[in-house]
Amino acid sequence: MRFSTRELRDLAVAWVALGVAFTFFLQGPGIVTSPGFVWVFGLSMLTVGVGFLLHELAHKAVAVRFGQLAEFRADYGMLFLAVMAGLVGFLFAAPGAVHHRGRITARENGLIALAGPVTNLVLAAVFAPLAFLGGFLGQIGAFGVSINLLLAGFNMIPYGPLDGRTVLQWSKPAFAAVFVPSALLALAALFGIGLSV
Repeated sequence: MRFSTRELRDLAVAWVALGVAFTFFLQGPGIVTSPGFVWVFGLSMLTVGVGFLLHELAHKAVAVRFGQLAEFRADYGMLFLAVMAGLVGFLFAAPGAVHHRGRITARENGLIALAGPVTNLVLAAVFAPLAFLGGFLGQIGAFGVSINLLLAGFNMIPYGPLDGRTVLQWSKPAFAAVFVPSALLALAALFGIGLSV
């Protein structure tokens, strides 16, 4: 895969902006002057940031595999809104998307969309063993599981520009096979594990 200078910049800005937004969401704007800022920001970058980054790169990798020209573009307005939402204690993030073009079938388009949420489910499984450790690694594991389950469940909602809509248009069985467990696990993460640090 190749990355343009603009794409690398957009990925980096989105990663940092999401890290800041989730740091504010988790601890409030007062965290900036707190000694814990670096710790919470690092946690956000390693969990939310990695979840977002690999979600988008999965879309790109599958699109390129199908012969598409694909590139991530950050939505700077939405990134600003995410940081502002975090400041007031609201969880909202739509950092941008991978745009691809070229001849493509409905199946290929559905698989490109499916790649992101499935990557988040795999990442949740990767983070899970760390959750049983103590200290910072245990915190990374627990939060990594929660946030990736939420990312998978949210992105599989069949609405607007979300991945779930594209998958549903391609295949109802494939949509159900991923949406149902993703939604149940996201609800478990939201109400069972929680988002606290």
